[in-house]
Amino acid sequence: MAGVSCCGPKLAACGLVLSVWAVIMLAMLGIFFTVHSAVLFEDVPIPEEFMHNEGNPLQDVYELYNKVGYNCFIAAGIYVVVGIVSFYNVQINKRNEYLVH
Repeated sequence: MAGVSCCGPKLAACGLVLSVWAVIMLAMLGIFFTVHSAVLFEDVPIPEEFMHNEGNPLQDVYELYNKVGYNCFIAAGIYVVVGIVSFYNVQINKRNEYLVH
């Protein structure tokens, strides 16, 4: 008995390629945000009150860097799940090609 596929072979292959690229890109972004890369400073949503904080504003900015980095890792994990589903659909579609209906 053949498995059930939720998408066609081209969509499954496209989802697999996109998820592999997204995992690589988001994992690298997560690493760079976690190590507080200065190049990504414009991509961190820093509120105005952090700039006028009398305490340690740099520590607050580093916490924001870490939060954005963790969000990138979470998104990469979601794309891993999408990649697994796409890989499953590619395999099911390959198997269904050889079945006689």
